[in-house]
Amino acid sequence: MIEYRTIRVGLLGAGSVGSQVARLLLHHTDELTQRIGARIELVGIAVRDPAARRDVDLPSELFTTDAETLITGSDIVIELMGGIEPARTLVLEAIASGADVVTGNKALLAGHGPELFAAAEQVGAQLSYEAAVGGAIPITRPLRDSLAGDRIDRILGIVNGTTNFILDRMDTTGASLEDALATATELGYAEADPTADIGGYDAAQKAAILASLAFHTSVPVEAVHREGITSVSADQVESARRAGFVVKLLAICERLIDGETGDEGVSARVYPALVPRSHPLAAVHGANNAVFVEAAAAGPLMFYGAGAGGVQTASAVLGDLVAIARRHVIGGPGTAESTHAELPVLAIGRITTRYSITLEVADEPGVLEQIARVFAEHGVSVEQLQQTVADGSQRATLVIGTHEAKESALAETVASLEQSPVVASVASVLRVEGAL
Repeated sequence: MIEYRTIRVGLLGAGSVGSQVARLLLHHTDELTQRIGARIELVGIAVRDPAARRDVDLPSELFTTDAETLITGSDIVIELMGGIEPARTLVLEAIASGADVVTGNKALLAGHGPELFAAAEQVGAQLSYEAAVGGAIPITRPLRDSLAGDRIDRILGIVNGTTNFILDRMDTTGASLEDALATATELGYAEADPTADIGGYDAAQKAAILASLAFHTSVPVEAVHREGITSVSADQVESARRAGFVVKLLAICERLIDGETGDEGVSARVYPALVPRSHPLAAVHGANNAVFVEAAAAGPLMFYGAGAGGVQTASAVLGDLVAIARRHVIGGPGTAESTHAELPVLAIGRITTRYSITLEVADEPGVLEQIARVFAEHGVSVEQLQQTVADGSQRATLVIGTHEAKESALAETVASLEQSPVVASVASVLRVEGAL
């Protein structure tokens, strides 16, 4: 009979993901042992309230409120508490104690990643975080390892399941944002306070992590341009559908040449955008996530699957755990993060993109000429224009699609249109992304 060494695992947090991680660790110990070549022992679960009700029935003797003691007795610490503090302090304590760390804490990584990675590199510890970006989707290891020898030019990601569910429901049923959000809340996809999701904050944190990985550059979350979906209307979604597009909240990470300096830089941004229905991301429905990667040698790649859910996200956590535990068996230091490129992060105004602008204008001669003059003054070229006039109305609706232009020029164009005496209102402004 083979005798295996034991690797002690401490778990911080027992919410929907943490409780599923504990359940899988306890129920699949033998199977994991065979994969790793060592026995995994869950030595404790640190929580605020051991008596609180949980989704999974777990042995009461595992629970403790003494996280510090649990950390010092663990070889690997899994942090699934969420938030910044005390998670940041406890992760740093774990690293300092010589333990490796697995985390799914996107807010912590987006806000304090460089500090944590530097601490881990200093002592040769491993800090892994597959569960922080796409739930069950394997994306951080492919970016860090499988594509490490390639040049990643662009990432388009649907990385928030709540907003994707809402926008998909608006597209497929014609529901308003408010009604779609109410349904998402009923089904458990949206929190009681959905601000982090519909405001784009969650997606911005994930964009910061993806951009840092893809471009070997530290991208702080403060440098990510963020717009949520709160202003997306049913009319916009319906108009997009008629034009062959779907509205998606995208996290976009892009390698660019700065038009002002000629130097290479990176952009990380989050906003609702029009995606052609021919693009693979347009077919991502419900609360699923997908990350579309454009690499110089590998070409286009898409990673698709469940972006949330306790047991689904637990799969990603255990994947990191197994990889780290194997390193304990083999020996050697952890893999350090590669942020040595240190490319500048470009402001949103420096990127180039395309707009789709919907205007309500007076239905009278000379209007098109005046609007065309506004575009020309800002150096923006119109690619297509559609005009509709309702029966008996004195107003016309113009949907104007632009060629690629600098974001700052497009924004100035919209500002000028808002001040134009022939424009009753700028009804909608959406960027167009995902041309293949």
